[in-house]
Amino acid sequence: MAVAAERASISRVTLNKIEKGDPGVALGIYATVLFVLGMVDWLSDLADVKHDTTGLQLEEELLPQRIRTPRPRKAKKPDEGS
Repeated sequence: MAVAAERASISRVTLNKIEKGDPGVALGIYATVLFVLGMVDWLSDLADVKHDTTGLQLEEELLPQRIRTPRPRKAKKPDEGS
């Protein structure tokens, strides 16, 4: 892993923090490490809303339970007046 740290231009300590999931590491550093490891596509998957099941469930809860379509208006007969 020292090679990966060197290629990403970060210290081995920072790489160790990434491996442990330390939230203090900047997202850009994560992106650089993913690029170095050839896994940069994972970053786009992370940001894709299709993979956000919690967000999709929350959006679904905001949808109306029932949708009513308006009834077509009846045309007035000419003898009814205005």
